[in-house]
Amino acid sequence: MARGSGRGPGSSPRRPASSRPAARARAARSGESGRKVAEAAAASWRGRLTAARGNRRTLRRIALGAVLLFLVVLVAPTLRAYLQQRSDIDAMRDKVSQQQETVEELQAEQARWEDPAYVEQQARTRLKFVKVGEKSYTVIDPEVRDTTGSIAHSSDSSEPWYDTVWASMQAADVPSNRR
Repeated sequence: MARGSGRGPGSSPRRPASSRPAARARAARSGESGRKVAEAAAASWRGRLTAARGNRRTLRRIALGAVLLFLVVLVAPTLRAYLQQRSDIDAMRDKVSQQQETVEELQAEQARWEDPAYVEQQARTRLKFVKVGEKSYTVIDPEVRDTTGSIAHSSDSSEPWYDTVWASMQAADVPSNRR
């Protein structure tokens, strides 16, 4: 076999590399420093590989974060509009139910007005209508008076008696709807 045929430069098939005198001399001279250099080279290579893997992970995390941020920016307005529309729909449903109740009340009142007895009762109370031959009495002052037998006039009034009579006459001349 020729030198350099697959084993590297300067290698021979007869001797292993560790049995060479030059390699032993170099190893004896360098001793521990050679091992440290080799370990440092291997560690730096492994460190670079680990750093590259870490950078890939960091890049993947950044890319994933960017995609998630894009999705949030894309979905947030749509979600907000959806929730706003749902609340508007609920408000409209409440309004419709209230209006249906009002319609039912008005229909019930309309049905009452179809009854002639109800119409007559409303005409008597609201318009003071009476049938022919009946007499209508209207109470002008519906306040409840104390009828326990106490004196009707009070002594703490500072007005003279004729002012009270005059005010009473003026009140009697004015109809009840002008007071």
